[in-house]
Amino acid sequence: MNVRLQTENDIADIENLLDITFGTDRFSKAAYSLRDGVNAVSALSFVIDMDKNITGTLRFWEISIEKNDKYVDALLLGPIAILPRLQGLGLGIKLMESGLSEAKKLGHKRVLLVGDEAYYKRIGFSRDIAENIAIPGQHEESRILAKELVKGSFSNVAGIVRKRHLNVKQTALYS
Repeated sequence: MNVRLQTENDIADIENLLDITFGTDRFSKAAYSLRDGVNAVSALSFVIDMDKNITGTLRFWEISIEKNDKYVDALLLGPIAILPRLQGLGLGIKLMESGLSEAKKLGHKRVLLVGDEAYYKRIGFSRDIAENIAIPGQHEESRILAKELVKGSFSNVAGIVRKRHLNVKQTALYS
């Protein structure tokens, strides 16, 4: 298993893998609205390359959590996909651990995702620290999960998840 950063040459294979894993209707999901028209963080966009075939992918996206016109920066993890015949081997967990470690090295403090808590709690994601956070269009709020890359970074964080707020004059609500 070779985990590496994705390249432009990988995009078609990644999209095919995502279609196989999630179906072509995946774009209707609430998390995709946060990715629409925005590039994933290139330094945090990974693939698993096995015998020159893309068998896994993980991307992170910059987002903001907004409350009362104040913004807290975070990352949105996903989508993560492993070729169905290779699921259950721990590849997804290893890929996320690698990605989260790199995100922390790059100075990121907070990560959100939409998913099943029973699966993602294995790498430290929790609904408890995301209970005051909402994603527009995400009807099952119990699936909004969070992980602190820096202890306490979600303390008192509440609000609505938005695409990364790009106002250069912004000051973070929490550092």
